[in-house]
Order: sequence, then C-alpha cells, then structure tokens
Amino acid sequence: MTRTAKLWKNPSYLQSSFGIFLFFCSWGIWWSFFQRWLNSMGLNGAEVGTIYSINSLATLVLMFCYGLIQDNLGLKRHLVLVISAIAALVGPFVQFIYAPLMRTNMMAAAVIGSIVLSAGFMAGCSLIEAVTERYSRKFNFEYGQSRAWGSFGYAIVALVAGIVFNINPMINFWLGSAFGVGMLIVYLTWYPADQREALKEAAAPDAEPTNPSLKEMVKVLRMPALWVLIVFMLLTNTFYTVFDQQMFPTYYASLFPTEATGNTVYGILNSVQVFCESAMMGVVPIIMRKVGVRNALLLGGTVMFLRIGLCGIFHDPVMISIVKMFHAIEVPLFCLPAFRYFTLHFNPKLSATLYMVGFQIASQIGQVVFSTPLGMLHDRLGDRTTFLTVSGIVLCAVIYGFFVIKRDDEQVDGDPFIRDSRKPLPSLAQDEARLSADDEDM
Repeated sequence: MTRTAKLWKNPSYLQSSFGIFLFFCSWGIWWSFFQRWLNSMGLNGAEVGTIYSINSLATLVLMFCYGLIQDNLGLKRHLVLVISAIAALVGPFVQFIYAPLMRTNMMAAAVIGSIVLSAGFMAGCSLIEAVTERYSRKFNFEYGQSRAWGSFGYAIVALVAGIVFNINPMINFWLGSAFGVGMLIVYLTWYPADQREALKEAAAPDAEPTNPSLKEMVKVLRMPALWVLIVFMLLTNTFYTVFDQQMFPTYYASLFPTEATGNTVYGILNSVQVFCESAMMGVVPIIMRKVGVRNALLLGGTVMFLRIGLCGIFHDPVMISIVKMFHAIEVPLFCLPAFRYFTLHFNPKLSATLYMVGFQIASQIGQVVFSTPLGMLHDRLGDRTTFLTVSGIVLCAVIYGFFVIKRDDEQVDGDPFIRDSRKPLPSLAQDEARLSADDEDM
C-alpha cells in the first residue's frame, strides 16, 4: 500500500500515465475498427492487405527516424508534441482528405494516409512508449504500471467504438481528434518539477553527455544479438496487426446473424480483453521476475501460437471469444520483456532506437512482407487455412527463439536482471538491523 501511495505522489508517473492514456484513447477509438472501415469503403482482402503493407512501410521508415531523433533529444518532448498535433487532426484529415481520395484513387490515398497515420499513430505509438519507458527509469516508476493506463484507455474507447461505428464510422475519427487535443494539452503544458530540473541539468554546459553518439548507434546495429531478436519479432509480433487488425474483426463479425450485431459484440469483447491486458501490464513484471526476460518472451510467442491456431480450429462465437482473451496475456508478454531485453543486453542510452529497430521496425517489416500475400491467401482459401498457416509460422519462430535468444546472464551490456529466486537471501545481520529499525518505528 505504501508503494502504491508513493507512486500516486510521483508527478512524472501521473503525467506520463495520463499522456499515454489519452494517446491510446485517440488511437483505439478508430484503429480497432479500421479494417471494418476499409471494408465499408468497398475494399477486398487483398486491397486491405495492400493498405496495411503501405502503412507498415511508412511506419518502418518513420520509426527508425523517430528512434534516432529521440535518443538524441533525451528527455525532450519535441516529437511527442508533433504526434499529439497529428492525433488532434485525424478527424478532419480522414473526413476531408483520406476518405474522398479512397473512393477515387486508392493508391494515392494509401500513400498519403500511410504518412499521416503512421507519423501520428503506428510509429507514434512506439515513440510514446519509448519516451514513457525512459521517463520511468529516470523518475523512479515502473514502466508497466504507466503503460497499463494506455491499455486502460484503449479498453474504454473500444467499449463504445462498435456502437459509434454502427451509427457513423466518421464519428470514431472525430472522437480520436478530441482525445488528441487533450493529449496535446497534457504534453504541451504539464512539466513536473523533477522533469524541469532534469532538462535544466542536461542543458548545462558542463553536463555529462547522456545521448548516444552516432558511432555507438552504428556499433549496436552491427551486433548479431540484435538481428537474432529482429528475426524472432518479425515472425511473431508481426501478426499483431496482420492477424488481429487485418483479418480477425471481419471474421468475428461474420459469426453473428447480422453485421451490426457482430460489430457491437466485437467492440465489447475488445474492450474486456484490453481491460484485462491493462491489469496484466502490472502482473507481467512479476512473472518476469519469476521466469526471467528470455522465458517471458518465449511464453508470449507460445500464447500467440495457441491463440491464432485455436481461432482456426473453433468456429463458435463463444469459443472464439474465450480464445481472443488470450490476447490480454500475449501483448504484455511481448511489450514489457522486449524493453527489458534491450536495456539488459545493450546500452540503455539507446533504448528508443533499439526498441524501434528490434521490436517495432521488425514487426513492420513483417507486415510489409506478409500483409498482401496473407490477404490473398485469405481471399482464396478462407479463414481456417490462413489462421493455421499464421500459427505455424509463429510456432517455427518460437522454436527458433528457444535456441538463439540470449539468456538473462549472457552478454549483459546494460542493466543486469536477477530473478527473485536467484537474489541472495538477507544475512542474519541484515535481519537484525531490519528488526531493530521496525522496533524503533513502533
């Protein structure tokens, strides 16, 4: 209880949590039904796959740029403010530019949309997460507890997204703008005292440089350990978008008597799943301390294999809903261990670049590679064959990861990680000192 109360008194935790909460509200209100919106615009599976591939290609480039720039900005929020401004404008952009262009020239719309939506959301998500993680290390709070507020925000808006979508899909985008305005206000005006002090110290002429040099960045990109993880992420986390955004919403809606009913139930299910995901953000750090970073990553891949595979086996809406809930465990098991893996095995100063390259960019490359072919496969052979194919790819990646992902005590070039079971027991002298302190407090 004391630790929780202390956390709520940490202004940087509050500011970071509120900011990431509003970002995920702004994104989730329309992103959770983006594939359904594309279908409503008359696009088939292959064309939807093309949209996602182009989005991923733009995100790929922007993530790398974001990572390099943010690692040099350190604690400064310049990029975060750019992302907030784009989020605030998503409604007008889709209403007056993206949707009309989609009806007349799909490829032109795909290119322009990929730049705006990736800059503000797909690449922006990784940047917001990287900045929040950096703040957590600097200002003494648990990243997972702050990131949980992002999932909580997504869950809240997912609860109403399906209902609003049935009224008018454009309302979803305009609500995204409203949350974006709130996010812009938070990041533009809320600077806790400890953040102002840290920025002042970093700007001092005699301050020790905390930002990585170009030589350090290039050196890390040459390390085989990074590329080993990139391959693992390319064949696992890729399918968060390819399967869950590109295929699952329409498949789930088809299990119900009417499309409107399917949209409404999917929105409710998605909300419940993300609420549970938010809770798991606080549980996964405990799991990591018990099983280790490497094993947590492999566990995340195993959960993904089971979830996608079972969607190809079951065709009952109740069973599919139960399987969908596996997602609440899977997302934190990829997100949190991935960050810890980078700060464990690499220079922590490069955390933003490493997270962008090793986790998010790898996933985007996978989406560029797999989105259109799997969309075509889905159009030809249907849900079951496509889902089982994706599940098989993930299983191969988990087997690969078991042999190549670094152990927690291997090649430790960052902050060491020690499991709870391996921490030394307190000595008799320490016990006596603690008991004596307790007596004094009483």
